[in-house]
Amino acid sequence: MTRIANTFSQKNKVLISYICAGHPDIDSTLSLMNALANNGTDIIELGVPFSDPMADGPIIQRATQCAVENGVTLHDVLAIVAKFRQNNSNTPVVLMGYLNPILRMGYEKFAQTASESGVDGVLTVDCPAEYIDSLAIYLKQYEISPIFMIAPTTETDRIQNIVKKAEGFIYCVSLKGVTGSARLDTDEVAKRISLLRQYTQVPIAVGFGIKTAEDAQRIASVADGIVVGSSFVQLIEQSGANILEKVAEFSGSLKNAIKS
Repeated sequence: MTRIANTFSQKNKVLISYICAGHPDIDSTLSLMNALANNGTDIIELGVPFSDPMADGPIIQRATQCAVENGVTLHDVLAIVAKFRQNNSNTPVVLMGYLNPILRMGYEKFAQTASESGVDGVLTVDCPAEYIDSLAIYLKQYEISPIFMIAPTTETDRIQNIVKKAEGFIYCVSLKGVTGSARLDTDEVAKRISLLRQYTQVPIAVGFGIKTAEDAQRIASVADGIVVGSSFVQLIEQSGANILEKVAEFSGSLKNAIKS
């Protein structure tokens, strides 16, 4: 059983927390990962810096730009994961990013290096399931889960094609728009999840628009897990010397909120 599958099988509700590697700087990332893992976060979604983060709102865009300006590369991100694995063999790590850095490294080399580093899943925002096969061959070979987003606008026939290739969990986007958007309708999310469950047994995690413990509690009542990103990134941006303390506290509050 993979680390992701094991996490969903053991946890009643799963907290997936996003941070961008290299924000606010490369040296902080490992400490932030440890703070998350030690304070309620079940799966870490680690952003790979890229110059054109099309799915991300202004908060994560600023973080990504900061990391790009800091010179953080995909190689650096994989090295951070390898360091994290020296003291943590249980918490799954999912890389969230865009196809270009992976393409530049080479699909097979990326998959092998990611596996050796301890990466559990990969979500490439700009590579639809219909075009993932060339990469997925190597992800499967090295036992890395390809993870896909399903948007509110995704039609039923395409949902069926996506879930056939999905492993680990399905990232159900809660609303139209980019990360950090404000409109969150629990009833609509519940309807969407009900539709998805007709076609897959893969766990469903909901992201976009979850900002508070109250949001987390409401969405976790209908989903297998929640994904929180912009709120963590904004907290990191604003916390100064208290970054680790604030991130740990927020992670713990979210986890407490989704326990049932």
